[in-house]
Amino acid sequence: MPSSKALTQAPGRVPHEMTTTGFVLDGFQIVETLGVAMGITVRSRSLIGFIGASLQTLRGGNISLFTELCSKARSEAFERMLQHAEQHGANAVIGIRYDATDVMQGVTEVLCYGTAVVVEPYVDEEYQA
Repeated sequence: MPSSKALTQAPGRVPHEMTTTGFVLDGFQIVETLGVAMGITVRSRSLIGFIGASLQTLRGGNISLFTELCSKARSEAFERMLQHAEQHGANAVIGIRYDATDVMQGVTEVLCYGTAVVVEPYVDEEYQA
């Protein structure tokens, strides 16, 4: 469970612990819903990287060059989504999802989206996370 301390660190910044794929943050209540926040990136592998990854497919198993590319693309889209949420005054993002689309051969769009919200710690003593 994120701590209420996360809300006081770096004003205007949505901390990673204040994000979730669910629709609630344990210990916090949603006081305002600000709408959809999204981040998008479009990535391609260089020709040399593509050749290297193609050679890795011959041996089978994890294709580390593509894994690294996908990981970087998701991270970049996630950070852009957080920036978009921050621009709208959010201190948390719920319901986070990813989507990917091939724009053309070797070029992929990665979209990260969620609901930007303002949350406050529960003050009700009966609340138990």
